[in-house]
Amino acid sequence: MLTVLCIPGVKYVFWLLTGAIEKQKLVYILNRDAAARLTISSPLEAHKANTLVYHVVGVDVGFENPMFACLEMDYEEADNDPTGEAAANTQQTLTFYELDLGLNHVVRKYSEPLEEHGNFLITVPGGSDGPSGVLICSENYITYKNFGDQPDIRCPIPRRRNDLDDPERGMIFVCSATHKTKSMFFFLAQTEQGDIFKITLETDEDMVTEIRLKYFDTVPVASAMCVLKTGFLFVASEFGNHYLYQIAHLGDDDEEPEFSSAMPLEEGDTFFFQPRPLKNLVLVDEQDSLSPIMTCQIADLANEDTPQLYVACGRGPRSSLRVLRHGLEVSEMAVSELPGNPNAVWTVRRHIEDEYDAYIIVSFVNATLVLSIGETVEEVTDSGFLGTTPTLSCSLLGEDALVQVYPDGIRHIRADKRVNEWKTPGKKIIVKCAVNQRQVVIALTGGELVYFEMDPSGQLNEYTERKEMSADVVCMSLANVPQGEQRSRFLAVGLIDNTVRIISLDPSDCLQPLSMQALPAQPEALCIVEMGGAERQDELGERGSIGFLYLNIGLQNGVLLRTVLDPVTGDLSDTRTRYLGSRPVKLFRVLAMSSRSWLSYSYQSRFHLTPLSYETLEYASGFASEQCPEGIVAISTNTLRILALEKLGAVFNQVAFPLQYTPRKFVIHPESSNLIIIETDHNAYTEATKAQRKQQMAEEMVEAAGEDERELAAEMAAAFLNENLPESIFGAPKAGNGQWASVIRVLNPIQGNTLDLVQLEQNEAAFSVTVCRFSNSGDDWYVLVGVAKDLILNPRSVAGGLVYTYKLINNGEKLEFVHKTPVEEVPAAIAPYQGRVLIGVGKLLRIYDLGKKKLLRKCENKHVPNFIVGIQTIGHRVIVSDVQESLFWVRYKRNENQLIIFADDTHPRWVTTSSLLDYETVAGADKFGNICVVRLPTNTNDDVDEDPTGNKALWDRGLLNGASQKAEVIMNYHVGETVLSLQKTTLIPGGSESLVYTTLSGGIGILVPFTSHEDHDFFQHVEMHLRSEHPPICGRDHLSYRSYYFPVKNVIDGDLCEQFNSMEPIKQKSVAEELDRTPPEVSKKLEDIRTRYAF
Repeated sequence: MLTVLCIPGVKYVFWLLTGAIEKQKLVYILNRDAAARLTISSPLEAHKANTLVYHVVGVDVGFENPMFACLEMDYEEADNDPTGEAAANTQQTLTFYELDLGLNHVVRKYSEPLEEHGNFLITVPGGSDGPSGVLICSENYITYKNFGDQPDIRCPIPRRRNDLDDPERGMIFVCSATHKTKSMFFFLAQTEQGDIFKITLETDEDMVTEIRLKYFDTVPVASAMCVLKTGFLFVASEFGNHYLYQIAHLGDDDEEPEFSSAMPLEEGDTFFFQPRPLKNLVLVDEQDSLSPIMTCQIADLANEDTPQLYVACGRGPRSSLRVLRHGLEVSEMAVSELPGNPNAVWTVRRHIEDEYDAYIIVSFVNATLVLSIGETVEEVTDSGFLGTTPTLSCSLLGEDALVQVYPDGIRHIRADKRVNEWKTPGKKIIVKCAVNQRQVVIALTGGELVYFEMDPSGQLNEYTERKEMSADVVCMSLANVPQGEQRSRFLAVGLIDNTVRIISLDPSDCLQPLSMQALPAQPEALCIVEMGGAERQDELGERGSIGFLYLNIGLQNGVLLRTVLDPVTGDLSDTRTRYLGSRPVKLFRVLAMSSRSWLSYSYQSRFHLTPLSYETLEYASGFASEQCPEGIVAISTNTLRILALEKLGAVFNQVAFPLQYTPRKFVIHPESSNLIIIETDHNAYTEATKAQRKQQMAEEMVEAAGEDERELAAEMAAAFLNENLPESIFGAPKAGNGQWASVIRVLNPIQGNTLDLVQLEQNEAAFSVTVCRFSNSGDDWYVLVGVAKDLILNPRSVAGGLVYTYKLINNGEKLEFVHKTPVEEVPAAIAPYQGRVLIGVGKLLRIYDLGKKKLLRKCENKHVPNFIVGIQTIGHRVIVSDVQESLFWVRYKRNENQLIIFADDTHPRWVTTSSLLDYETVAGADKFGNICVVRLPTNTNDDVDEDPTGNKALWDRGLLNGASQKAEVIMNYHVGETVLSLQKTTLIPGGSESLVYTTLSGGIGILVPFTSHEDHDFFQHVEMHLRSEHPPICGRDHLSYRSYYFPVKNVIDGDLCEQFNSMEPIKQKSVAEELDRTPPEVSKKLEDIRTRYAF
């Protein structure tokens, strides 16, 4: 662990101290050179052997030599004392280190032993802002310390009144935030229950005389808090979502009692306060966080074609089951019914400089409806638009004119409501059109193109020649007019003969064909857009952005092609393909619509094409109003919808269903698709025990009161019993070590409602679950739950285990208790196997069958060394995960009724999860953040015999004290986070299979297989070049990081390869040249492999 802090000094010099958990501390000086680049000095050492470091902070000493405060503990004596007395008497010390700027080295200036064990320090502002020094947060107390004559000021940490927590448990602060202005400062410190206290210091001429604490509010427990200068408080939660609060009041004028270090209290006593809902803070926003993901399963339970990720995450009462769907979250701003089914919708502004749209134009089969946008949306008739005909397109023309294209002509509406009309010649009608701010192109029946351009006076002029196309026109597109230019140079035309033509609109070669692309199917829609690129400044100093021109082509078979359009020659190159859905693809600037609607945008140097998590839309346009500055107006059947997209860059949108305790595992009932979830918390009470404790405390309150106060005490007791603060915010009471609470929940994953809930007794902890059928009980489904009884984690002891058997009734909606089977250890893994069940009871692997009064033991293997944490089955084989010794392959011999280990792994691995890839291959993950794939050699024989007689020679018994056959390691890779679930699955319809993993920190990742040696070779070279050209920001060696526990083998870091897109163009070019490719070809390869397996 590293602790890092900065102390700002004069002229932007910073001093930085990094402290390891043990011994090492290094001080760096950060400065800026003449070019304002950040430079970092060589480190100065402040090491101290045999020392543990708990926390370091910079001490604010104004313009004196920089100083750091450290919470340390010297363990040298404890290490050398075999009796253990020294360890019991070792005291923590507060040590100050000073960086002597004159001598340029670090000195240990002052050290002082502490009475209580501190867990973290808070810097007190110094210099002209405050008295300097530090606040030491320790168990039950907060203490102020400083140099010189300053006496220590100590104040107890207040506790909740009538708390259900274990009364012997100490209270600590876990994080803090400092707010400082010119005239005052205060601290917000949060306890481990989530209560925030406002801490202020009373001073008398730079001497602190008093610490004052006042209850501020309660928010979920944070790992860090930050007070922003704008009056907001950001709470980075330890687990679960992060929150942004507005500080509405500073809590100075309320009736909340203020506690002070000056108040007389007996040693060991403390103050009490009453927690309440938010008063000083107002929740403004929350940021989704999946941390920690306990387990995950991927399945299409909602029948949506694309599978959903069912993620059990969170801890304690803030736990939830989240359903993740690939797509952007859509906020519905308004929905209104229309008099018929429209076929198109547009928005237009009155003037080019208007911030918001003025009209929504809705086209029907035989009419056009014009709606004005204001506080409400209402129909208008004086807009100048022709209402008795359908509209093909409309737009703002020039600065303040409007244009409407309809089948019989073009209507040019000036700002003063004068109307110019152009009518189609003869019996021809307009079939397709393309419009931008200065140009209109129409296609008449028979494939004739007519081009109009606006002159400086605002008049729309027809170009003298017309262009006859070789086939009927089915779609057209014009790009927006680039900034500072008169016209867009290119027109894209899609023809019925499965081609797209690029036609020049430059006056020198107007309506001349420039390039052509043949298509695999008939085009449905075209759209030229400018995307990506960087900011630039022109000669006049005006800022603009230069991007790439892309031609998006929507085909009738549901495929979208994205092609780069050369801005000079009009050539088409670098075509990328994506399947969007079963319906023809319609295109609207950044939206593509098929059976699902997709948004295409560039975000963080990467091109995204993400579906909207919303029902099918038919037509859309951009929408801007005061209430919704960046929205979309769309039509679906006979409704007009105004939508907003807020979370750009998000891969998933999520729906969360709250749970009671930490989810451990869940299984899916195959017939009803309901989830059976086991939730277990340590240091927790069950609902029944909680109610019992509350009742007991209420009775004690009444009994403790005198005769006169009985009535008042009874009222207080009744109020206490009725009080119900939500545990998701105020936290659950801590019951103490060895106390467990569990429930078994049947949940409908579509609606999110709990169908059944079974509360287990106090100190029964559910650790494993499976759903299975027994061959001796017909078609009934059973749920088996493995439970530990009176488990104490350290030192480990357990009173035994139980396997609860429930029958699923009412089509998988209810659990009916059948029986419970006592076992001697914790049943941590259960798996169905050939009409019976395999249960890992501690380190024993057993087969059980269903009996009338309990499960019947049929067979047992005692040779797994430590503790079984997982069981996978395939055919006759069983793969068992041991907590410490990796994987074991077991064969069940039915005739002899024996379970025989026939192969194992050569490496010790602390396995957390495993997944079968095929009959010979298993993927596994360990608690140190590694993923491996191991495979049995082709000559492996699983038809081996055990030797119950012990007559076999020692050298025949096994290899390396294990099985006689060993698995081969196919791949090793260090992820860097503890992986808790692995699953082989497909993430997109029609996609290839990949291995999806989820981590304790809330990460979701995939490992994808290479299908050709050429691809593998290419990406290996990309990774090699990026390691040298684009090293990690912290300077850590990429290869050594990915090989942290085992040398990385047969895995290429896709995340590193994808950073190619964020490199500087010069570096991109040099890397691409080394690979004999162009940068777009490398990007295309990266995009192809991602879209082949995922999103």
